[in-house]
Amino acid sequence: MSYHVPESLHADLAKVAVVHSAEQPWTPSPTAGVDRRFLERDGAEVARASSVVRYAPGSSFPVHVHDKGEEYLVLSGVFSDGDGDFRAGSYVRNPPGSKHAPFTEDGCIIFVKLRQFRDDDQETVHKHIEEVSFEETEVGGVSRALLFQNRNETVVVESFSPGTIWENRHGSGGEEIFVIEGRLLYGDFECGPGTWLRFPPGQELSIKSPSGCRLWVKRGHLKHAS
Repeated sequence: MSYHVPESLHADLAKVAVVHSAEQPWTPSPTAGVDRRFLERDGAEVARASSVVRYAPGSSFPVHVHDKGEEYLVLSGVFSDGDGDFRAGSYVRNPPGSKHAPFTEDGCIIFVKLRQFRDDDQETVHKHIEEVSFEETEVGGVSRALLFQNRNETVVVESFSPGTIWENRHGSGGEEIFVIEGRLLYGDFECGPGTWLRFPPGQELSIKSPSGCRLWVKRGHLKHAS
């Protein structure tokens, strides 16, 4: 089966990017039963990339090494490998040099980021967003649960109550947002589930959620990106 992989998609990390993944076509991968919706990409089949990936029931991916690391959030179904079965809501980090042969019995969809770790980021993480503690933040209506943190980046889940407005949100080290559920408004963009947003370091933004939402958020990492 022929397929097209964009070698440059939102590759300029100094620019704001907004992608509604649900509006993007599913593109086959080299492995049968595994399709991708591309969010950002810099390179060919082996690339620095962020994607939404769909595994058909009974599909698997050959054993492979994560040369520059991998992190993913399971959006639906159960994603499995030699380390266990990761149900929807699971957040996993596989450090540089790790390897696995993932599969799924009933099918699943994941949000995955490839080849974006620093070489010294060697911590493996297996967490579930329903099993971490949410705490109120300085912004009214926003609670937050920590998934991962080191000196270079922080990964959290944020929950917005209905009617929440966050003016002048500012990320000194850059920020990425993936909408897990609900709806987020950013300027003229209405961002439903599956929307991915990236903001370079120093970008100020105003976001709000009239009906409430839950977000996967990664901060600080873009100040080190080249």
